[in-house]
Amino acid sequence: MKSCKWHQGVAWFFQMVAAAILAQTLFFKFRGAEESKFIFTVLGAEPWGRVATGLFELVAVVLLLTPRLAALGGLLSLGLMTGAILSHLTKLGLVVKDDGGLLFGLAVTVFISAALVVWLRRFQLPFRRMWAAEDCGVGGPASGGA
Repeated sequence: MKSCKWHQGVAWFFQMVAAAILAQTLFFKFRGAEESKFIFTVLGAEPWGRVATGLFELVAVVLLLTPRLAALGGLLSLGLMTGAILSHLTKLGLVVKDDGGLLFGLAVTVFISAALVVWLRRFQLPFRRMWAAEDCGVGGPASGGA
């Protein structure tokens, strides 16, 4: 039971990391900051892609901060960050407008954090029966569903 509490604390830490990074980028997407406009222009998706991405990221933040839905927030964040990372690797480059690779690093950080959230809270997913009942995932049978 002690390791279950530990898993829960670790899951919350990574949920907060991912949610904080996603939340702070919303301001720039919704306000149409120059860097955001540049990125989505290069991707050929300005303005609708910028606004749609911001809306999906807002949903991911809400899901990550809702205990019973955090695994779904992690999955959504994984999808969004996969797109961001692939965009950097194929069209944008690692450094965008002399940011020193900051945006790429933040995308990788959210990706890793979201992956850990999904793994630690995997019992919350609809297909959770794939894992053994005695496993101690956060939200699993041994952790009391927290």
